[in-house]
Amino acid sequence: MLSTGDPAPAIELPDDNMNKRTLAEFAGKWVLVYFYPKDDTPGCTIQANEFTELSEAYAQAGITVLGISADDCFTHQAFRQKFGLKVILLADVDKVACNDYGVFQEKEKNGVKKMGIVRSTFVIDPAGKLAYVEYGVAPKDHAEKMLEFIRDAAGC
Repeated sequence: MLSTGDPAPAIELPDDNMNKRTLAEFAGKWVLVYFYPKDDTPGCTIQANEFTELSEAYAQAGITVLGISADDCFTHQAFRQKFGLKVILLADVDKVACNDYGVFQEKEKNGVKKMGIVRSTFVIDPAGKLAYVEYGVAPKDHAEKMLEFIRDAAGC
């Protein structure tokens, strides 16, 4: 698992419009990367909607928000359209970034163990280092908490 101060692993994934996006395109800027289990599920919808509600505040602070799950581009596109989402959604169907960031882990629910994405957030500073790392994120109010953290860290 990653820790604060580690270099952010590279990301190269398609967005919901099938355009290749890379972490490198945001070099020199603050980036929030959040991993979530599945499009259009209760917790994931709460989280995506809260980031969308704060999208203008994130943009004004110069922060890019990237949401990543193992869903494909078409599922992301439907999720974005259904809720009017304004965050960039990236498809990691092969779980490359999920493994690089250590979020694809064994999870247990109702006594059943299986592999899945642990809801996690990473804040990457303009130098490409991890300024914040949290595994096992609770979706409610997380977007606002992260905005405040980055504003404080960046001096905005």
